Amino acid sequence: MDWVLELAENANTYTPLGPADERIVNDRYVLWMGRGDEPHWNVAQRFRLRSEEIDEVREEIHGILRAKGRAACTWEVGSHATPEGLVDRLLALGLVDDQPTALAIGMVLTEPPGPGPDDVEVRRAKTDEEHLVADQIAAIAFGDPVPTEARPRDQDSNNVVYLAYVDGEPVSRASASFGEHGVSLFGGSTLPEARSRGAYRALVAARWDDAVARGTPVLVTQAGPMSRPILAQLGFREVCEIRILLDEFDR
Repeated sequence: MDWVLELAENANTYTPLGPADERIVNDRYVLWMGRGDEPHWNVAQRFRLRSEEIDEVREEIHGILRAKGRAACTWEVGSHATPEGLVDRLLALGLVDDQPTALAIGMVLTEPPGPGPDDVEVRRAKTDEEHLVADQIAAIAFGDPVPTEARPRDQDSNNVVYLAYVDGEPVSRASASFGEHGVSLFGGSTLPEARSRGAYRALVAARWDDAVARGTPVLVTQAGPMSRPILAQLGFREVCEIRILLDEFDR
């Protein structure tokens, strides 16, 4: 098995589970369930189905989620999902393209990306207050409601949040999930007024250094249109595509 490709295409299948996460793995699909009801906290992926199994598997996934009081999920259909034409079959069943971006590109880095700028400092978020700052940066960057209270969480050495500081102020955040075969990157975002200062690049370099220290010098991520050009400049190469569909079955 090409573990790098698998990790890039089906990240939630292989990344370490957080304290509130669950995962169901079988020969036909993987269902990852995070801490909430939102569709992106409930992800079905790594489909290895026969054509006649699609309806059955969809009902099976719905039943699992309903039992947990959840009403929607996303389907991440990678380049190597089967059967052929799975996206079209799911669209015909009423699923829709996820918004704002329904296509992600699996990208891989296996060589050092180079250091970040000298005036950018990267630190791991450790306290509830630092995690709140990271959540606020992400909310501002993506236009979401900005949280005002820290969300209690356990320290997890395999799932880490990073903050980048410019002139002593936190301006960018990102996270990493350290698995057996490599490191999955998530959630890179920078405050609008701090863009083009190298914070994103510094966050990639920090996670590469930690990956090397753990003996897994591979970074993988699923890139959208904003991050894709930056990642390519840092040496990431494209290895697969992932179509993301929204399934609001009880909404």
